[in-house]
Amino acid sequence: MSGHERKDVHNSDVPILCQACEARHKGICGALDPDQLVRLSKSTTKHVHAREDELITAGEEPQRYSNVMGGIVKLTKLMADGRQQIVGLQFAPDFLGRPFAGESKVSAEAATEVRLCSFPKTVLEEMMQESQGMEHRLHSQTLKELDEAREWMLTLGRKSAQEKVASFLYLVATHIDPEREIDDKPIVVELPLKRSDIADFLGLTIETVSRQLTNLRKSGMIEIENNRQVTVPNLAKLRNCTEQNLDT
Repeated sequence: MSGHERKDVHNSDVPILCQACEARHKGICGALDPDQLVRLSKSTTKHVHAREDELITAGEEPQRYSNVMGGIVKLTKLMADGRQQIVGLQFAPDFLGRPFAGESKVSAEAATEVRLCSFPKTVLEEMMQESQGMEHRLHSQTLKELDEAREWMLTLGRKSAQEKVASFLYLVATHIDPEREIDDKPIVVELPLKRSDIADFLGLTIETVSRQLTNLRKSGMIEIENNRQVTVPNLAKLRNCTEQNLDT
């Protein structure tokens, strides 16, 4: 954290609600001055949602937008025949919602326990029109999501089953602690999706996902406890597995 940020956190003009909020610096609220934060905080609410709670329903126009403060959100699309496809994951401090859009094209569900900081759609859209910095931050995040979506298209279209599973683990591990540098220290993550959902997300069968997790465990790339807790001993080695099949 820079000296400016340390000073800003203790700025008496910043609302108490915002003083300990990491998303204020890393998310869209980082573009707001203290007066704007005060205005936004007057209509801000915080919520904790349990796993599988629906946050946004496809086909409906959301009345509120949110910053993801903690946990993981999964974005899904429902096909005409009832099949569901997971099309993305969101992590803190991602922005949940699409300003100036009508009905939502995707559904959003809490993949884990999720903490949200929410504000009315009308208030935020008014502030975006007033604050060029906020609009720029949201635009930058949208471009980042587009880049990640293109990278995931490569994963789904070209990578082997083992590389896909390694890529999923690497995605979760790096977003749980985005400030962490790639080093040789272990990192522990809780799988945010059931194996059936991981299979859906990767375009694989459940049996294939289980088999590739076992292969990665046997090769020393990961350790698995209680079926959901995964330890990555070396993140750099796991990254190498995202583009290199261990069986080749």
